[in-house]
Amino acid sequence: MTEAPETRAPAREATGPAGPPGEKRLPPRAEPAAVRVAGGRWQDDVRAVRVVWKRELIRFGRNRLRIITSLIQPVLFLFVLGTGLSAMLSHGAPIRGHVNFRTFIFPGVVAMTILFTSIFSAVSIVWDREFGFLREMLVAPVRRGALVAGKCAGGATVATIQGLIMLALAGLVGIPYSPLLLLSLFGIMLLAAFAVTAFGTALASRMAQVESFQVVMQMVVLPLFFLSGALFALGAGLPVWLRVLTRLDPLTYVVDPMRRIVFEYVPATPAVRHVFDVPVTWGSWVVPIGLELALVAAFGIVTLGVAVANFSKVD
Repeated sequence: MTEAPETRAPAREATGPAGPPGEKRLPPRAEPAAVRVAGGRWQDDVRAVRVVWKRELIRFGRNRLRIITSLIQPVLFLFVLGTGLSAMLSHGAPIRGHVNFRTFIFPGVVAMTILFTSIFSAVSIVWDREFGFLREMLVAPVRRGALVAGKCAGGATVATIQGLIMLALAGLVGIPYSPLLLLSLFGIMLLAAFAVTAFGTALASRMAQVESFQVVMQMVVLPLFFLSGALFALGAGLPVWLRVLTRLDPLTYVVDPMRRIVFEYVPATPAVRHVFDVPVTWGSWVVPIGLELALVAAFGIVTLGVAVANFSKVD
């Protein structure tokens, strides 16, 4: 049996605009798909801030050794140095209300934790520059200010977490766990972490080598800490040159509000307050806590602007 020849359906002519008789019709021209170029929108900047912030938290969470080692120095200052000086000042017997030298230096130790952790977070910028990751971030289609904001937000969050760990030890030095007290200290810690991280980012943005940044960090961090009044009262007994330097230290306006708030919840005699609870003054005028926090916020905003300007100049 012979097979029937295969028959194919005639191809349909493409439809299109009508032309002269006998001319093949062309298919209609497809409209190009709309393509949105990333960048330029605030949603892209917010996404970049979130990504950089999350990256900092992931790096912090994976480095458990860093979490432990960064707490060793504050613990030594608080319990070793504080206990030794307390024994020297009061023969080991706490003054009324469990107020001793450890209670006095506790706000300064918390500020030290914020300071060192925030500055250490900025070191990663120099590492990223050396290994080429910073260049990949800078070519992203987002504003560079968003990258700086994400970096500062991540560093401030990490520093605040470290500060909260130290804050959990408040009861061991005679400071009550009052919710309002802890909430007030938490707000000051968050503000201080932002300001110091922005300051460290501004420094790191112009550094090309980790060794150079470490040298600058030691030259800046230690004076900031020792001049802040973390370990001694900023009373009238200081020399004039030291009083001037302490008033120029931005960390002074972090330690003093924390200490004044702590002593509002610690029972102490007027004699004890005269020794330990000495507020910062400009001349004979006691600086209000609100003004001190406003100065810290202004310092953070200015250094954040410097960091953004420096990042804009990076090739």
